[in-house]
Amino acid sequence: MNLEDLNQPPAEPSRGQRCGLVAIVGRPNVGKSTLLNALVGQKVSITSRKAQTTRHRITGIRTVGDTQYIFVDTPGFQTRHSNALNRTLNRTVLSSVADVDVVLFVVEAGRYGMDDAKVLALLPERKPVFLVANKLDKVVRRSELAPWLKGMQERHPFAEFVPLSAKRPEDARRLLDIVRPYLPEQPWWYDEDALTDRSERFLAGEIIREKLFRLTGDELPYSSTVVVDKFEEEGRFRRIAATIIVEREAHKGMVIGEGGERLKRIGTEARQELEKLMDAKVFLELWVKVRSGWADDEERLRSYGYE
Repeated sequence: MNLEDLNQPPAEPSRGQRCGLVAIVGRPNVGKSTLLNALVGQKVSITSRKAQTTRHRITGIRTVGDTQYIFVDTPGFQTRHSNALNRTLNRTVLSSVADVDVVLFVVEAGRYGMDDAKVLALLPERKPVFLVANKLDKVVRRSELAPWLKGMQERHPFAEFVPLSAKRPEDARRLLDIVRPYLPEQPWWYDEDALTDRSERFLAGEIIREKLFRLTGDELPYSSTVVVDKFEEEGRFRRIAATIIVEREAHKGMVIGEGGERLKRIGTEARQELEKLMDAKVFLELWVKVRSGWADDEERLRSYGYE
């Protein structure tokens, strides 16, 4: 899609239902999870400024009219670390793009680096790949996008070019319209009101991890995770117990904070968001434990839920 084509009306709707898989891929921190949440219309994937926030294949579902979009948010492809965790994340990316109908290759508008190139080299040649130029709102000179786009088109035969800001709902709606004709005509896979295939237990762990990353900033290395030890559901009440896993004793102190204040704030913010997400009262208990070398231990990674 060229810049002048952006305002063209979407294709005429089909008489039958459409349903298909759409993978969202890119290097870490280009806004994939923010885009997924915008496309679904509700938060199903965590976000933070820290790279490598998404670590699992997250499925988000959006049904509009006769079309059901099944989005797969993938971890950012890892090129700078070689431990077991990052090898696991990269396998998740590769398996996610294998069976989809459309690939959204997300980059920052006007930018393209070695990490982007390594992701692009992995994408299947026979599937439609959209070049999604995110963070358009940060581009000062829009005139510079045309030569940049020409260079990108020489790198790959992109099916569509979609400049946008993932934070703008109207941009997400426009992207849905552009994706629709590429999805096969077939019955929907999920109920019309479905938002994700992930369980509340899984989402609880992700929300806690998001608050952990947001409230520790760059102090805490990304090699920390959250394990949900207990998830009990009693009507509109959830009792959750979770453990934050770190690699060093010093990291434990960073998470707990002076007088336990930081851990308390992580718990409070996670609980408040979980109550909104689940429309239920939540009782949340958090602990912090040191497990040295967990990110390079295949067996421990599997026990923590990494595929």
